[in-house]
Amino acid sequence: MRSVLASALALALTLSATPTFGASDRSQVPLSGPTDHDADELSLARGPLMPQVSSLLSHAVDRLAGAIDSAAIDVLQGARHPRLSTELADSLASGAGGRDRTVYELIRACEHTSRFADAVDHHPDVVKLLNGSSSRDLTLFVPTNAAFRGLPHDHKPGREFVERVLKYHVGLGRYPAGRILHTHTLPTALDEELLAGEPQRLRTSIGLGGVEINFYSKVVAINIEASNGIIHAVNHILIPPFLVGRILSLFPSQFSTLLLAYEKTDFVDFVHHVTLNGSTVFAPSNNAFGRLGPRANAFLFNTSKGRRYLRALLKYHISPNATLYTDAFYDATTEDAAGRPSAEGLEREHYDLPTLLGDARIGVDIARLGGFSAVRVNGFAHISVRDGVAKNGVIQVVDQVLMPPRKGHPSARSRRAMTVKELMARLEPYL
Repeated sequence: MRSVLASALALALTLSATPTFGASDRSQVPLSGPTDHDADELSLARGPLMPQVSSLLSHAVDRLAGAIDSAAIDVLQGARHPRLSTELADSLASGAGGRDRTVYELIRACEHTSRFADAVDHHPDVVKLLNGSSSRDLTLFVPTNAAFRGLPHDHKPGREFVERVLKYHVGLGRYPAGRILHTHTLPTALDEELLAGEPQRLRTSIGLGGVEINFYSKVVAINIEASNGIIHAVNHILIPPFLVGRILSLFPSQFSTLLLAYEKTDFVDFVHHVTLNGSTVFAPSNNAFGRLGPRANAFLFNTSKGRRYLRALLKYHISPNATLYTDAFYDATTEDAAGRPSAEGLEREHYDLPTLLGDARIGVDIARLGGFSAVRVNGFAHISVRDGVAKNGVIQVVDQVLMPPRKGHPSARSRRAMTVKELMARLEPYL
């Protein structure tokens, strides 16, 4: 069922893809991609076909989405620890008041969440937040007492850090399990200075093991209602994310080539002198660099001349002051990066993002249908791992090394890797 929906989203992105990004007559030369399309034919197809596609698919997609939701809820129910879930639900919901009690009152009264509640008690602002009766509901991902067992006893973290951790467990808005199924990220009560004061976000995903938060913490109990929100229990403490560079360094099996590129070009020193209020880092994986081919990689990494071009490539993969998640956009630029509005039945968004490489832009298209989404970068590149939340932005892992748009005239798409000559010609205007 998911494959059918994915095909529909892919078709929607193909028809809605913008052939130019930024100025006119600019296009991306892919390292690998579909066959060439005439721009006029694409423009004609996008007009009359999109309403037909949306109309034909809407009913089928609604049925598919409903079936997927039902199956996914079953997965959620089955993936929970049955005994713990029952005990938590009974304990949290027991006592006088039932659902009339606040999030704070419920976790304070529950024996399975006492350690988190003890930590909250030392931070009046967090108590007030969880005890509040404002019109905006909350979603608390509360760690069970078992989540605290592995903490070191010889080091007590600072008060400010603990408060940041506590706030990071509080989602802004009500997110029951059914809503989480269609959520990629959600805002928290932790305002992040390095995101221009915007809420730091939690990443959610669902698999056969149930719902995971930030890749490592699993939801073990769901949908415990409170008067001012909803509670889910998790099996690991949620730590606010590290800086982008630190996160990439934790996964050398995926990003060792990118990290080597940073080292070869002294790129970290360069970035430290750039004022950033959030950013989107399009991080090519090791496989993405491999698709360049051995000659292009040898030129970029093993010659002094090639390092100038490598540095330009790295600049192109960072969008400064524009933090684009699959379902949220923090825009700290002085220009409007958002583009095309949504269409009936099918939500389509186009973002024209600035980069550190002069006036070169990155185009991102997001299509949503039946609660699911697909993303394309520069019209063809896929994001293989979405929404890696970071302290100073978001990491979007791309399956190809992106090339800046050609100035002056359009270029055909090609399925083959770039030659060194083509790579140099593409980057030369930006050096």
